[in-house]
Amino acid sequence: MPILLFLIDTSASMNQRTDLGTSYLDIAKGAVELFLKLRARDPASRGDRYMLVTYDEPPYCIKAGWKENHATFMSELKNLQASGLTTLGQALRSSFDLLNLNRLISGIDNYGQGRNPFFLEPSILITITDGNKLTSTAGIQEELHLPLNSPLPGSELTKEPFRWDQRLFALVLRLPGLASTEPEQLGSVPTDESAITQMCEVTGGRSYCVRTQRMLNQCLESLVQKVQSGVVINFEKTGPDPLPIGEDGFMDSSRPSSSFAAQPWHSCHKLIYVRPNSKTGVPVGHWPIPESFWPDQNLPSLPPRTSHPIVRFSCVDCEPMVIDKLPFDKYELEPSPLTQYILERKSPHTCWQVFVTSSGKYNELGYPFGYLKASTTLTCVNLFVMPYNYPVLLPLLDDLFKVHKLKPNLKWRQAFDNYLKTLPPYYLLTKLESERILASVGKKPPQEIGIKVKNHSGGGVSLTHSKNFRKLLKEIIGETVPRLTELNTKEFAGFQVGLLNKDLKPQTYRNAYDIPRRGLLDQLTRMRSNLLKTHKFIVGQDEVGKLQNLSLSDFRNQ
Repeated sequence: MPILLFLIDTSASMNQRTDLGTSYLDIAKGAVELFLKLRARDPASRGDRYMLVTYDEPPYCIKAGWKENHATFMSELKNLQASGLTTLGQALRSSFDLLNLNRLISGIDNYGQGRNPFFLEPSILITITDGNKLTSTAGIQEELHLPLNSPLPGSELTKEPFRWDQRLFALVLRLPGLASTEPEQLGSVPTDESAITQMCEVTGGRSYCVRTQRMLNQCLESLVQKVQSGVVINFEKTGPDPLPIGEDGFMDSSRPSSSFAAQPWHSCHKLIYVRPNSKTGVPVGHWPIPESFWPDQNLPSLPPRTSHPIVRFSCVDCEPMVIDKLPFDKYELEPSPLTQYILERKSPHTCWQVFVTSSGKYNELGYPFGYLKASTTLTCVNLFVMPYNYPVLLPLLDDLFKVHKLKPNLKWRQAFDNYLKTLPPYYLLTKLESERILASVGKKPPQEIGIKVKNHSGGGVSLTHSKNFRKLLKEIIGETVPRLTELNTKEFAGFQVGLLNKDLKPQTYRNAYDIPRRGLLDQLTRMRSNLLKTHKFIVGQDEVGKLQNLSLSDFRNQ
């Protein structure tokens, strides 16, 4: 369900008139309406959620948030007036805080337990501004600065204010006040040179310099195509460049390799598409992208993570590895210099392994968790996500089923035990998740084939239940909530509901509206306990959403 947040510049300079006689604010309103019409052509738009934020002071900047319907959104859009300052930094901070409102409660970011691309809320922020100087009560600002402190608990767990499934696009209006006599030049719309451009690029988006109404329509058509389900990843090369490919399709060691010259494909900041399941309409996946640290129960706190994981790829050609029935995840990369370089090599039968630095305990680079590979038809490049250190695990499993016939000997068990020592503990969070390594292959639990999965982390493996992390999460229930009402009191109703007791037993309610009012709080506790324990976030998302949409007064009346 994509979230489309429109951030409209309501500074006084948006009252300036164009050669058509309309103000910039009128053009901005018309652009939003046209975007909605273009987006409505796609049947998938039925699940869209629209939000509206302005440059007003918080919390009044939020005109339509999580609870407002489409009619309210359109009414607030038509009633916008331009009379304030160009407080772009504060407006962006409020927008990201609004999007991140429920993420810590839902567990979608999975802090300390790997990053799951299939746990996402794809969000597109579209800001429409005139690109003038940034102004505040303190004066004119030359650079864009977002306020560092957020009122949301858990915001310190991510270094940036945005997340990997949130991208910012800017329509910077540069329409002239007088009609131009020069003919309009057709072609791609250039990037604007205002302060917001760099912020757009950091999130994986871009800005558009809009000089005519036709260019604006062209930009809106482009933005509609940008509404994709996916997450942004930093791909960076590690080690030397590969040997060039000769005309015969084989490695040519006689041709020079540009190992020391930085190339555009060495570092790419692009999206990987996370396609929803055709039957259920939600993404399905099995394996996380590892954390950039080794989890330890004795850590005083969780290290803050970057919004976009840094995935390093080695240019050493390897053979793709798969075995029957072992699940793997495949994500298509957005076109980039990296995908173009890989496709030009015309080598669809080899792959490049990918790593996350410091993800392993005994290896600085970490062990491979997947690979980049061109499709057989050489039309795209895919990221295959496998179990951690899969080059060791897959041969072991292959021997288990083909050689040992599910009856491993002592040597095999020792090799498997050594493999588990290299495995980050969050891959073995619960009995159900540890069984997915083996039971997903042979459809049998480890106990039936004589395998005992040990805990190599020196105690509980989940940082979710550590004392400091529980203390952080506990802020959400309202006991020590800092300045939450400064954004919008309507938006924080979900934060007042109690956290779960992990020992509560789950019940079998399917529909939130079938639960008696007196049992709502207890049931919400059980639901979230299920989510945190089994990571079945997608299954319970609708139920959690329905409960969060109930007003705070409904709970207090009981």
